[in-house]
Amino acid sequence: MKQNANYDKPFLWIVGVLVLAGIFILASASLGLLTRKGANFFDVIFRQIVLGFGLGGVLLWAGSKINYRNWKKFALPLFLFSFLLTLLVFEPHLGFKYAGARRWLSLGGFSFQPSELLKFGLVIYLASWISSRGKNIGSLKFGFIPFLIITAFTGILLILEPDLGTLGIIAVTALAMFFMGGGKLSQIAVTIFLGIVLLYVLVLIKPHAMSRVLVFFNPSFDPLGIGYQVHQSLIAIGSGRIFGRGFGMSIQKFNYLPEPIGDSIFAVFAEEFGFVGSIFLILLFLAFLYRGFLIVSRSVDPFARLLGAGIVILVVGQSFVNIASMVGITPLTGLPLIFVSQGGSALAITLAEIGVLLNISKYSRH
Repeated sequence: MKQNANYDKPFLWIVGVLVLAGIFILASASLGLLTRKGANFFDVIFRQIVLGFGLGGVLLWAGSKINYRNWKKFALPLFLFSFLLTLLVFEPHLGFKYAGARRWLSLGGFSFQPSELLKFGLVIYLASWISSRGKNIGSLKFGFIPFLIITAFTGILLILEPDLGTLGIIAVTALAMFFMGGGKLSQIAVTIFLGIVLLYVLVLIKPHAMSRVLVFFNPSFDPLGIGYQVHQSLIAIGSGRIFGRGFGMSIQKFNYLPEPIGDSIFAVFAEEFGFVGSIFLILLFLAFLYRGFLIVSRSVDPFARLLGAGIVILVVGQSFVNIASMVGITPLTGLPLIFVSQGGSALAITLAEIGVLLNISKYSRH
């Protein structure tokens, strides 16, 4: 298809507002680190700006310049590389544990979650593989079973870490892409059933998962123990009321709310900007969803549609799961809030994905 002169500017503006909002929200939430032993406010901000926005900005620019079709050529090598890189978290000298999970690599003084790259690599590979199957994607032998095998290998790796939150987002994204590519409803139903069975087994054998389920069904359960984070999050959100306490005025981020710059950052934001601010942030993500799928719907290339849809679902799905877990709609997952939570490498990869979407928009019908 003929290339257009410009990217989708409304989509780029939405991303720009989310990035700018993320800087201010993280800066405010990071003030809570000043009272915590061993935490460094300036180190957090420096890493987010240099690694996240600096490197991310370069990757966004590069992604927007590279013809999206080139990703199809390197889909398998990139997926295998990201898979092997994630395997390295189990290497004692490179991977390390935090909060009971082995999800991080430490290389050259920088730590990062390779599963962030794994999500991107899997989406690219699935988009390439599904689009190459054509009508055969609905067959049992050439479509459904190979799809289950691909996602199962990725899922097993994430279960071993464990990182059930990322597993859930990847599963939903992969299933949506499979359906968009021509998967049958009966196959989708079977996959959902298998997923429910797997989730049930994991809850039974993983004490941490079981505790989160217990808190989900009873938010007041053990408020000083396993229910502490949800309890403090609800206090923070409730304290924000309609208009919030004001920028930088959160109380819960000081020695009360766990992970105020991580998965609990929405609670800090809600306390400072209230119901109105929370709705505004949610609307920004909905605008991202709408504009992203508009780009996807305008593309005539099956690979571009699947790749773009996968990226949009990854970003918006993870963000909404984070927000939902903070208000008690879903169990805690430990997933960060995209564009906002601390995590320079995660933000950099997200911005690279945005660059790919922008390039797809140049080849879409306007």
